[in-house]
Amino acid sequence: MAQPEEDLEDIDAAWGAALAEQKNEGDDDDDLSADWGAALAEQGVEGADELAAGLAGFDDAEFDLDSATRGGDRILNQEEIDNLLGFDLDEQIASEQSGIRALINSAMVSYERLPMLEIVFDRLVRLTTTSLRNFTSDNVEVSLDSITSVRFGDYLNSIPLPAIIGVFKAEQWDNFGLVTVDSSLIYSIIDVLLGGGRGTTPIRVEGRPYTTIETNLVRRMIEVVLNDAELAFAPLSPVKFNLERLETNPRFAAVSRPANAAILAEFRIDMEDRGGKIEVLIPYATLEPIRDLLLQMFMGEKFGRDPIWEGHLATEIHAAEISVDAVLFERELPLGRILELEVGQTLVFDVGPRDPVTIKCGGIPLTEGQMGRAGEHISIRVDRNLRKPKMTLAAFEKAASQKEMQPS
Repeated sequence: MAQPEEDLEDIDAAWGAALAEQKNEGDDDDDLSADWGAALAEQGVEGADELAAGLAGFDDAEFDLDSATRGGDRILNQEEIDNLLGFDLDEQIASEQSGIRALINSAMVSYERLPMLEIVFDRLVRLTTTSLRNFTSDNVEVSLDSITSVRFGDYLNSIPLPAIIGVFKAEQWDNFGLVTVDSSLIYSIIDVLLGGGRGTTPIRVEGRPYTTIETNLVRRMIEVVLNDAELAFAPLSPVKFNLERLETNPRFAAVSRPANAAILAEFRIDMEDRGGKIEVLIPYATLEPIRDLLLQMFMGEKFGRDPIWEGHLATEIHAAEISVDAVLFERELPLGRILELEVGQTLVFDVGPRDPVTIKCGGIPLTEGQMGRAGEHISIRVDRNLRKPKMTLAAFEKAASQKEMQPS
């Protein structure tokens, strides 16, 4: 056991000798400073002596090995860890990805392909602003920060802790989603609901679990947001969001596979000098039952319908020119018989002059008539009305709407 102590004493002696030698070289730094000062004075530089002293050398600083290693016991916060690992979710979302990252994320569907989502979330902002004002009796402003596509596993790993994660189920869609409330908003809501004065910063107690009172207050706020989300989706599809449970560990809020894509909507809630962020994450699998509705560009009773455009289309269709064939007789012959046809041969039709002639368009029979003569031309007199389709466009739309309203 004596050998390591002797080695440490030798190392300390070596360090001391090196530092003493470095201090003895201070006279050389003074000569070098004088030379630099003379050279700069010849060039007319103001403050040449001070500048030369800075260029010639630096003041020796005492080096304490204990103080240098003392910082190893400090715990890094989440932001420092992200910077150390080079991971920043906001920068990944805002910047265009390239290379391998772009190749990996190429299979993800962008929310821009579902344009109705932005309208739904804008509607949610307006509804939530009014509801939270009634809930807190305070001046609340809600704004939509961003709507992005993320992988479910990446999002769980990026949630800043501590936070409360609400797991909700969309009953009609038979799938789940997440609502995440960050610590700033949690303590702000608790401070407002429990009568905290304005202009005071909420006290955060890190490193402890949330109490039952705090959890119940956050649960009530999440239920308010989910009720507004139901109203926001109502013009598209009736849905009921039921809050299943609250979690503080992201691993227990896994409602989808890590590689699955999801929609992430970030909302900023400001209550004068307090506030925070709330995030709503909905996997694409949850939105699959209403995917066709989310592809529409307009919200209303008839999604994506433009009466003016429909009128122009109907006018052009009625003015379109089509070819109509008058078929007196049709008969199937073997290919060999067709190849043996020669000039002068007679083909006998098993019809008479008074037999009806079928009028076709594109091979589809439309009506029948009698063949006759009008001046120098052969003509057809229509004897039957056109065949109408079995289902009109209005009847088809009515049947489709009734089918969507039926409970699954």
